[in-house]
Amino acid sequence: MPIEILMPALSPTMEEGTLAKWLVSEGDSVSSGDILCEIETDKATMEFEAVDEGTVGKILIGDGSEGVKVNTPIAVLLEEGEEASDIDSASAPDAKDSAKEDAPDQDAAPEKGYGRGESDANDTGTSAPAAPKGSDGKRLFVTPLARRIAADKGVDLTELSGSGPHGRIIKADVEAASAGSAKAKPAESTETASAPATTAAPAAGPSADAVMKIYEGRAFEEISLNGMRKTIAARLTEAKQSIPHFYLRRDIELDALLKFRGELNKQLEARDVKLSVNDFIIKACALALQTVSDANAVWAGDRILKLKPSDVAVAVAIEGGLFTPVLKDAEMKSLSTLSAEMKDLATRARDRKLAPHEYQGGSFAISNLGMFGIDNFDAVINPPHGAILAVGAGVKKPVVGKDGELAVATVMSVTLSVDHRVIDGALGAQLLSAIKDNLENPMMMLA
Repeated sequence: MPIEILMPALSPTMEEGTLAKWLVSEGDSVSSGDILCEIETDKATMEFEAVDEGTVGKILIGDGSEGVKVNTPIAVLLEEGEEASDIDSASAPDAKDSAKEDAPDQDAAPEKGYGRGESDANDTGTSAPAAPKGSDGKRLFVTPLARRIAADKGVDLTELSGSGPHGRIIKADVEAASAGSAKAKPAESTETASAPATTAAPAAGPSADAVMKIYEGRAFEEISLNGMRKTIAARLTEAKQSIPHFYLRRDIELDALLKFRGELNKQLEARDVKLSVNDFIIKACALALQTVSDANAVWAGDRILKLKPSDVAVAVAIEGGLFTPVLKDAEMKSLSTLSAEMKDLATRARDRKLAPHEYQGGSFAISNLGMFGIDNFDAVINPPHGAILAVGAGVKKPVVGKDGELAVATVMSVTLSVDHRVIDGALGAQLLSAIKDNLENPMMMLA
């Protein structure tokens, strides 16, 4: 049975994308791992790989098609022995219309690797056993991965009912059978649970027509929202409406850190390493999340997930939006390693070359506008994070010393935005205090 290749969800926030360019043509043979096409998401341009082997029977969505909904059929793959005439006309919608229609029923379980298909992290590339036949002599439609798993685990495919499209047996059906549950009922596709949530920006304020009427007769330029700006609008609107933010503020004296940084950079010149204040802030936050481990947590709908590593996200401004690449296991890394990794992530973020796993996850984020001369501000939490630190500029200010004497110090104002569902006031205060202690005593971060 021909396999529909569906528009994949390449990130949790992706609802639609642009099919930028096909790298195969109708009639081409493809194998698992071959690049089929390039897809532009709200965040980046990514390559889409084949998982099943076969022949490209029909391309349904052409190059440059915009607004293609996730799970919309974009092509049809023919397996061995199948011909183009086997393609159901219902599976070949007009390409122009496909880009505009709603995605298929979210309860439908698509094929492996296509749209929300099966993940094959352990696939060794071994060819799948031949497609089996049922008791009636008819061919059973089974994905190659499902056939391999069935052969490895001794599962009788003729006893299974497929939960994939048109009754196709997929990985989830075989795994359920090996656990002794498949004969009772077909396995519920694991892909359904991972369907991307709808993140269309909710209506806020007057309509576009109403606003444009107000400015009739005034010169203006209308700017359409691209995918990234739509996603930012939707997620931040959701964040401000659904997350009970509260804010904690502290002033941090930076003179000891600036002196220590200068000394380190002199010693690191031979290695062509130059540490920034932001590198120290990342390290300080990562260590603070270990010290106040209950604050190293995220909101998961009906529960809290308490993370063990300190995965710290850092906001990076790019043209038309922003990324928050994540520095994983930041508490374990040296300042020079964090510096090099942050520079690499920031560069690739600006080129929109980050993979989804590089900007997803983390429990905590940093937004630094100090380099733009901003003294202080309140940042919006990026769900599901439990908190975000807004960092202002370090400026010279008069301070009163421990002995009551008046002095001048470089002071940086920071604001911790906290999700009250995850972190209570006292716990948030402990976290911010730990960050302050680390930054005002920078040598302790190397101990």
